[in-house]
Amino acid sequence: MNGERMRIALTGTRGIPARYGGFETCAQELSVRLAKKGHDVWVYNRSGYYKQKPKEYQGVKLIYVPECKIKVLDTLSHTFLSLVHALWKQYDVILVLNNANSPLMILPKLWGKNAVLHIDGLEWQRGKWLGLGRIYFKFVEWLSMRLGIELITDSRCLQRYYQNKYKKKVHFIPYGAALQKSHQPEILSRYGLKPREYFLQVTRFEPENNPLLSMKAFLELDTDKKLVLVGGVRYSTDYAAEIFSIQDKRIKRPGFIYDPVVLRELLSNCYAYIHGNEVGGTNPGLLQAMGSGCFVICRDVPFNREVLQDAGIYFEKDVESLKEKISWALAHESQTQKFGEAAKQIINDHYDWDLVVEKYLQIFNSFHKAQRFFHMF
Repeated sequence: MNGERMRIALTGTRGIPARYGGFETCAQELSVRLAKKGHDVWVYNRSGYYKQKPKEYQGVKLIYVPECKIKVLDTLSHTFLSLVHALWKQYDVILVLNNANSPLMILPKLWGKNAVLHIDGLEWQRGKWLGLGRIYFKFVEWLSMRLGIELITDSRCLQRYYQNKYKKKVHFIPYGAALQKSHQPEILSRYGLKPREYFLQVTRFEPENNPLLSMKAFLELDTDKKLVLVGGVRYSTDYAAEIFSIQDKRIKRPGFIYDPVVLRELLSNCYAYIHGNEVGGTNPGLLQAMGSGCFVICRDVPFNREVLQDAGIYFEKDVESLKEKISWALAHESQTQKFGEAAKQIINDHYDWDLVVEKYLQIFNSFHKAQRFFHMF
């Protein structure tokens, strides 16, 4: 174990076992590995997301706290109640994920608790947030820089952004991913697929992720391969409605898939992976695709180039650009496999979860040492 045994709490996500997104996967990977290292770890789960409520998951203690069922209050209400509960516990460190929770960080600060906030991408740039939503996320970005709390981001691009704009030190700790390969390719038959006969995109159906652009570019190509769009939206939008309105036998939309075995097989057996996300920091889906050895056709923005480097090819935000890159992939199959090998090497060298946990522990231990020092007086 690194340093002394600590009592660590994680909140701000839907909870574990992870079923929903990047922050949940991060909470799961961190908490389980910290518990295996001998630390006492608690994760706060949103009650409404778990019908069955076990008290423990792989050595991590689970606490269930309710949340408001209104979209804009879901995250804040749960984190508020979690922090109120946590303030009365003797945790050495509280890790809060999601910068939407910035205003609530005043609670552990006033109570003298050691707390760290993991801030993600520039949420105010997302198309789904308009009006008051965009104003709120610009506010919480500013507030997180002014509270005098420890901050973590998983992107060096974001680290530079915060440093340049706010002159604020933010710790960089990368997100993690696992190297994986296919073990059960027969799973593909559930979706009418065969290995190497489809392009894949796993994402929420939102404008800044560009699934509609992928469809339009793909449908202009003369190919028998399929395009598989895994994902959807939790709240109906005009953008998503347009995606569902397009009917073509080559397009498959299986909905959200959270089963890690199914996702592993879909990723490991695709011909190429299209990554259209253009807002935010390091994207967990991109890392997962790279760890699976996918050839990645990637939206050309700094956040993505930081991660993928030269292990993929890039497209601009227009149909012709993406169409050209897909055409190149179809004509250069042997080269796509070399890109996939390079992508796995990047994951192995820079995004290993055990290395990520060590970096978190360095920050947690600095809190713990400072706390012991002050207790001496």
